[in-house]
Amino acid sequence: MEMIISYITRFLQVLKLSDLCDVVILAVIIYQLAKILLETRAIQLLKGIAILFIILLVSDWLKLNALNYILGNAMQVGVFAIVVIFQPELRNMLERVGRSKAGKIIDMVSGQGEYDKTMHVIDELCDAAVNLSRTKTGALMVIERETKLGDVIRTGNIVDANVSAALLENIFVPNTPLHDGAVIIRGDRIYTAGSLLPLTSNTSLSRELGTRHRAALGISEASDAMVIVVSEETGKISIAINGTLTRNLDRESLHRALGRVFQPDNAMDMDKFKFWRGSGNA
Repeated sequence: MEMIISYITRFLQVLKLSDLCDVVILAVIIYQLAKILLETRAIQLLKGIAILFIILLVSDWLKLNALNYILGNAMQVGVFAIVVIFQPELRNMLERVGRSKAGKIIDMVSGQGEYDKTMHVIDELCDAAVNLSRTKTGALMVIERETKLGDVIRTGNIVDANVSAALLENIFVPNTPLHDGAVIIRGDRIYTAGSLLPLTSNTSLSRELGTRHRAALGISEASDAMVIVVSEETGKISIAINGTLTRNLDRESLHRALGRVFQPDNAMDMDKFKFWRGSGNA
């Protein structure tokens, strides 16, 4: 026991802090690589390489010269073969590193992450509106800004999914459970669907404006939200903001309007970039 304690003591005296950090970092890298490889077909290829390596050792031990010579030469070019064989896995691994917390920190410092995220939301909303307009599918999409829409959110069904044109189009398919209500966009997420909106108290509106347009105006009067409306009768795209309805938008004009809302200071100035991220409890 004393020998073990003495050996450990000498080892700790020799061990440096840099050596400890080196070992920990290497262990984390190996662990993460193993996790990635276990999720891909690369693990089967690694098993094959391990078997060939064992055969190489056995052939050397048994003096099987011909087999040992062939396997030995094959192993010399094995490094290049691994790069070719594992190209999809290596690419996937690097992409996952880019999506890791370290990659997100770099995005936060540069501002590129928030900018890309906002442009993605704008593009998806525009695609959804245009596609819904083409099929004359009624839709009501509310973009939450500084004023929280907790009371409205509680009337709907929680979705909490990434903003996607395909998902938005699917929600508003006629005769489905959620198609009559509004979708609430909070930050870069579809937060709820099937939410009920208050109707406008404005009695001077044109009679051709239906319930969706009146609901869009109602929530825009009660908050700073921006609302995208697609008419079921005409397929026309409108936006409501600050109690004002702007009609007959195309994709380009809708994109510009969303850009002014999501990036109010300067749509292309990433130093002044602001993303209207919803926060707080519903």
